[in-house]
Amino acid sequence: MKKLSLIASASALAIVIGAPVFAQTEFSTGANITGVGGVEDRIEDVEEAVQDDFERSQDTARFGPADRRTGTFGSIALTYAGRSGNYENQDFSLAGRLSNNQGPFQQSIGLLLEYGEDNDGETDTKRTSVIYDGSYYFNEQLYAFVLGRAAVDGIADDDLDTLTADELADRDGRLKRDAFLGFGPGYRVINNDTTAWRVQAGVGIRYTHTVRTMDGGAPIPDPYVESDTSVGYIVSSRFYHKFNDQFFLTNDTDYLTSDANDIAWNELGLNFKMSDALATRVSYKTEYVSDRAIRTDNTLGVSLVYGF
Repeated sequence: MKKLSLIASASALAIVIGAPVFAQTEFSTGANITGVGGVEDRIEDVEEAVQDDFERSQDTARFGPADRRTGTFGSIALTYAGRSGNYENQDFSLAGRLSNNQGPFQQSIGLLLEYGEDNDGETDTKRTSVIYDGSYYFNEQLYAFVLGRAAVDGIADDDLDTLTADELADRDGRLKRDAFLGFGPGYRVINNDTTAWRVQAGVGIRYTHTVRTMDGGAPIPDPYVESDTSVGYIVSSRFYHKFNDQFFLTNDTDYLTSDANDIAWNELGLNFKMSDALATRVSYKTEYVSDRAIRTDNTLGVSLVYGF
């Protein structure tokens, strides 16, 4: 991967925050063994994904830090699954976030640990990721931001001399280490109850260790890990406008240029609250990457919530 990425929505790390739940729950008696429970779980997944889509479109940071929680707070979540029988494997994940908001300064650090074993009892996932997000508000319009990310893949370069040609092809281009640090200023051009528009620009440095096992489609006799440091520049825009209590529009834009390539991303969202029970969001996403064979990808998304 030769992309230097600093896109707020994609920077990294998904952490579930909520009150701990210790009781085992079931949709209905017998649901798990009949397959009903599995379908119910998928229904909940779809509902949560749609709700997340609506919440992201609101852009909670558009009005600045006025309503943010102050002090130090955080959360931690852990999940483990060990299987035996037809499948012999296990998966473990630990996620945590610690935040501190004091006056004009806000910062947050997140940690994600992932470990997994395949059916042969061999480790196939061993990854550690850390992210940092900090903002300092000079006034209601002007602020400065810092974004950081570091990730380590514990098995990216393990046992390269024992892998088959297909396994070597899978490892080619895999990142052993991937770190990024970026910073810059931001400015709220418009900031009122109906319209909010903020822009920010910054410079970042990315450091990578990339596994190289292939050359022109053929395995390299002596695979190696390649180091690279590159500088990138990013410009971002977040626009929100509420036409009335039932309809608002958002447009999010990010552009990144570096020695590796140029990346542009835009999402236009139209959000309708047709009644207290019915809401719809239509979005159109465009992603451009300069060094791809097909440079532009477009995605039309529709989210609908109806309660009765």
